[in-house]
Amino acid sequence: MNNNPFSKLPEVAIFQLESNDIMEGHPLPTQHYSEMSTLEGSKDLSPHLKWSGAPDGTKSFVVTAYDPDAPTGSGLWHWAVINIPASVTELPTGAGDEYSSGLPQGSLQLPNDLRLERFIGAAPPAGHGPHRYYFVVHALDVENISVAPNSTPALLGFTMLSHTLGRAVLMATGEIK
Repeated sequence: MNNNPFSKLPEVAIFQLESNDIMEGHPLPTQHYSEMSTLEGSKDLSPHLKWSGAPDGTKSFVVTAYDPDAPTGSGLWHWAVINIPASVTELPTGAGDEYSSGLPQGSLQLPNDLRLERFIGAAPPAGHGPHRYYFVVHALDVENISVAPNSTPALLGFTMLSHTLGRAVLMATGEIK
């Protein structure tokens, strides 16, 4: 798997990201798979995320989840949350439900690639091999990234390009055999 989703982006400061639910390089627990998958126990639950050490000047955060290995030619965006206040450093498990019930006031979930304004869990095609799921917290130099509520995560990424001060990354894997 050689397609690094950050290889053509400007280098930025790195800060720490951890989770009570997922571990770097390890398989996702079943609850973080999509209910559309064939796995029993899949629940479309966004994982707990906790970050620290964001760069000075951080005014907000964006959280994204992306699978560069989806067989689409462009990967698959599973989640994008914008305008998370700089004072917030943690999201609970399930924060990305359809009601945004675990997200801080003022933040907004953009539609993912399935055009759902929520987290959608892993659902790699059976037999396609392992996929990488990048959970990323982006530290921005603006309080509001100013994209329309119906923007795509790809447009968000382009808009963040000149505002990203730092990035914290946690990559888990998923596979359906």
